[in-house]
Amino acid sequence: MTSPDAHVLVIGECVADIVRTDGAPDVVHPGGSPANLAYGLARLGRSAVLLTELGPDANGRLIRAHLESAGVEVRAAEAARTPSAVVRLDGQGRARYTFDIGWTLPPTDLTTTPAAVHLGSIGAVSEPGAASVLALVERWRGRAQISYDPNVRPALMGERAQAVRRVERCVALSDLVKASDEDLAWLYPGEPAEAVAERWLTLGPTVVAVTLGAEGAFALTSDGGREQAPAVPVAVADTVGAGDSFMAAFLHARADGTDLRGCLTQAVTAAALTVSRPGANPPSAAELTAASARYSEAGAR
Repeated sequence: MTSPDAHVLVIGECVADIVRTDGAPDVVHPGGSPANLAYGLARLGRSAVLLTELGPDANGRLIRAHLESAGVEVRAAEAARTPSAVVRLDGQGRARYTFDIGWTLPPTDLTTTPAAVHLGSIGAVSEPGAASVLALVERWRGRAQISYDPNVRPALMGERAQAVRRVERCVALSDLVKASDEDLAWLYPGEPAEAVAERWLTLGPTVVAVTLGAEGAFALTSDGGREQAPAVPVAVADTVGAGDSFMAAFLHARADGTDLRGCLTQAVTAAALTVSRPGANPPSAAELTAASARYSEAGAR
């Protein structure tokens, strides 16, 4: 096998998000948590490869063109149809999803070891494709940095206890894990998010980050460290893709050697930019740099 390449390999689903609001026509946005993350990394200047499935249909062509426009290299097995989700927005722009998704990624043999691997959401826990995802992750564990975002979709997770076992298997394979407080509340009802993060650290990761919506985010480390960053106040258009933008910016900053607090600050800023505009529309590197400077100056006043 060749030496590690500089790219980040993202493994998981693409989804056509059909955004539906009362009194307005449907709008289709390219989506899917792993696809959004790959797109976000590419927008920030990272070399990103997405291993996924797409159907031979209009939604598949739309998603491929969208990803490639940012520079993502798309390696897609052919599915019968491209997965889709009807996204309904409430009065605060919060998204609720109804899915039409299958995940059947076949066993895959990639010859180049990436610098980092990201797995998450439906593709990491939905069979039969999840077996192929985990086989690749297990193969590269210890040779590439592994990150994971469960991005819980209750309608697709099945019985809770089984879902927890699948999620915890992915946590144990990972170096860095990010989850939202909503993810953790569904997986572990009634447990404080920080207690769950501490327990996850005992499974193997060195960092667990938790997003808290309007309260910002915190991260814990396996050596006892803790950092927190407040949210950036913005007018919310919708929350689609916010967590994926957070994760992309966090991984980007971490790869640059930024300290943990700096990673969190860049990540919450990227999420704020994303929720300020419709759809999963993460910032470019220039937008993130400019926004970080603005918010830093405002905080210093």
